[in-house]
Amino acid sequence: MVGHKRRSSVFDFTADNSFLFAFIVALTATAGSLFYSEIAGFTPCVLCWYQRILMYPQVLLFGAALWKSEERIADYIMVMSVVGAFIAGYHYLLQIGVLPELPCSAVGFSVSCAQIFTMGLGYITIPLMAFTAFVIITLLMAVKKQSKKNV
Repeated sequence: MVGHKRRSSVFDFTADNSFLFAFIVALTATAGSLFYSEIAGFTPCVLCWYQRILMYPQVLLFGAALWKSEERIADYIMVMSVVGAFIAGYHYLLQIGVLPELPCSAVGFSVSCAQIFTMGLGYITIPLMAFTAFVIITLLMAVKKQSKKNV
């Protein structure tokens, strides 16, 4: 019975702070993305831009939600994060050679979507970092929504 209580208190703590945790994840992902493009000089590809379009607004949405104690954004955030996770997952599989390269490298200024700028620990690329951030945010919103059902 103690184990169940502990799980419940951890779940409740996560649910109660899910917007704050997700804000930190989105802010970190946005800061990392801007670091790679503006400081490290990596030119984002088309798929990177799609991921940015879905991640950057989440910082503002979570910031406003925390400031105004607004909790109704969870559904919208989940949609953005699920779509972002699919794009980032696809991008990662493209980079590691599981999927054939898209013709996105032919779009004006863009680099090839298959180009790998950084590879940490032999497998962690920028799209994998984005995928992880989108999945964490999706899970946090799922916990938030589940906690509301249990009330």
